Amino acid sequence: MFHSDGQWCISNPNASDDVLQKGIDWACGVGGADCSAIQPNQPCFEPNTVADHASYAFNSYWQKNKKQGATCDFSGAAQQVSNDPSKLYL
Repeated sequence: MFHSDGQWCISNPNASDDVLQKGIDWACGVGGADCSAIQPNQPCFEPNTVADHASYAFNSYWQKNKKQGATCDFSGAAQQVSNDPSKLYL
């Protein structure tokens, strides 16, 4: 995952899969996030969950655009954290 200054933008565990999927669709589409790594047979496809893919997409978008004023919200589907989420699976 992309990171900067010890802050990450990940999926909100209280958000529904539908809301998360809408956020993914926006981040990977209009938002211009690089979501190639969460496609099948790519390095970040697993774990294959909406929440994990949303975390990748949200963080990709936010890290790329936060200096231009982008927020980590995605209509309540995201949250900002200071613990590296990629360390959860190690």
